Amino acid sequence: MSRPVHLFCFFICSFLLMSITVQAGEPVTLIKQTIDNVIGILKNEELKKPDKVADRRAELRRVIGERFDYEEMSKRSLALHWKKTSAEERQEFIPLFSDLLERSYVKKIESYTDEQILYTDETIDDGYAVVRTKIITKRNVEVPIEYRLSKKNNQWRVYDVVIEGVSLVNNYRNQFNKIIRQDSYQGLVQKMKNKQEEEEFNETR
Repeated sequence: MSRPVHLFCFFICSFLLMSITVQAGEPVTLIKQTIDNVIGILKNEELKKPDKVADRRAELRRVIGERFDYEEMSKRSLALHWKKTSAEERQEFIPLFSDLLERSYVKKIESYTDEQILYTDETIDDGYAVVRTKIITKRNVEVPIEYRLSKKNNQWRVYDVVIEGVSLVNNYRNQFNKIIRQDSYQGLVQKMKNKQEEEEFNETR
């Protein structure tokens, strides 16, 4: 799962470095509020202390998790397999998937740099929104990134990210589908549990 993890880390870092160049609509405004909160956590002197690493990462995961629709991302990543899962299986899968995403980017967030981010366009249509941005790297290379959001219960939440034309959800869908076809849905879940246990073990060392 290295490809989607890499893309997600890159995407999260871009969140922290935004420079708005279009008139901000509600989706952009809400994302910026999330980023301001994240930056506030990173700048908090108390949370910078070595013995506060776990607290800092917990806060980062909480704040960012409030802006992402992990249920929708899980549903889209499993695609047809989602329809075959029971309510109990979904309740098990969503936290595993969100944990997979969160652990992949929190450490990356903590070491973000100062690439320039330009907001080039925002479209809102019937409960869906796309915010288009470009990252300007230190080598002056432009990297286009789209943030896709949907509105549920009057709240905008991110359900996919497209980096240089590559969808995060589609990447996971391909990975998950391959594992399920070669093994089974239960095999996929077990791999995710093993990964979670491995990460938890490494964090306690």
